[in-house]
Amino acid sequence: MESKSIMSLAIFDLDNTLLADDSDYLWGQFLVDKGIVDAAFYEQENERFYQEYKQGKLDIHEFLNFSLKPLADNSPQDLYRWREQFIDEVIQPILLQPAQELVNKHKQQGDTLLVITATNKFVTEPIVNLYGISHLLATMPEMINHKYSGKVAGTPCFQEGKVTRLNQWLKETGHTLENSWFYSDSHNDLPLLQLVEHPVAVNPDEKLKQYADKASWPVISLREQECPTHHLKK
Repeated sequence: MESKSIMSLAIFDLDNTLLADDSDYLWGQFLVDKGIVDAAFYEQENERFYQEYKQGKLDIHEFLNFSLKPLADNSPQDLYRWREQFIDEVIQPILLQPAQELVNKHKQQGDTLLVITATNKFVTEPIVNLYGISHLLATMPEMINHKYSGKVAGTPCFQEGKVTRLNQWLKETGHTLENSWFYSDSHNDLPLLQLVEHPVAVNPDEKLKQYADKASWPVISLREQECPTHHLKK
């Protein structure tokens, strides 16, 4: 009897993994630079939350109250126009060719590709589309009567919340974690990294690097000229 090939799930974090920076933080800076938000207050808070995130101390609900407020304060028409400008001016320059090669490698193997990110879907959806990835789990900004409310809908896609959202998605889609991959740069993603069969640390922060070394996880860089994909062999 012929054995069926396993359709693996390849999961990617977005910020500082597929991108060379953090899209959530950069969106905030973009709003400051364009005079859309109060510069002094917003820049200070944006930096504070970013440092707390890197330290693993971020209160995700406090942060979302802050980061989703501009969505509620402006019309969807203006927001979509600004987002298009943001993608062209800020995101396009930090797309990573080795990351695209890694994505393409998984596609060629027939894997199902999924980005799972704490950054909200308004910011991340067009970025994920640029990489040709069709599935996205992101923090969901609530919409009421076709306008953003400034609140989050459902479970924020952060730390253990990524596991919660992924399990919901697996139940809905029928996918499994058999032979699954997850690529991330952040120790905030350890709950999900510990869940998959093939965790990979990508340009990891110090805490994740230490954990990956102890656990003998692959540690790769997607910011080099050539993408190290030898570990993808099944």
